[in-house]
Amino acid sequence: MNEPITKTAARKLLGGALVFAGVSHLTFARKAFQAQVPDWVPLEKDVTVVLSGLAEIALGSTIALVGPAHQKAIGQVAAAFFTAVFPGNVSQYVSCRRAFGLDTDSKRFARLFFQPALVYWAIKST
Repeated sequence: MNEPITKTAARKLLGGALVFAGVSHLTFARKAFQAQVPDWVPLEKDVTVVLSGLAEIALGSTIALVGPAHQKAIGQVAAAFFTAVFPGNVSQYVSCRRAFGLDTDSKRFARLFFQPALVYWAIKST
């Protein structure tokens, strides 16, 4: 059975966005991503950013390219990943750290609501 075009587009867009985010972890946005790493993470902030960037590249590539038989499983992995990195968003909010143009508490708070949308997107597009 063929996948609806909107679901295919949503899945490939999510995969591409994850690859882009992963590459940005390793290059131009590396310092900004370090602002999201909670202080309680036992690794150096830069190591955490690099590892999460590599994970995003792998996850995004897999989401974009995976066949129908494994889409549900990779969607669940992506949803778990988005859930696992959510404490970084909370940390940025409670620590009042500026990054990605989030220079006010209200902007940082509003961003918290985007993560559940990513979880939903991952599940529904795969």
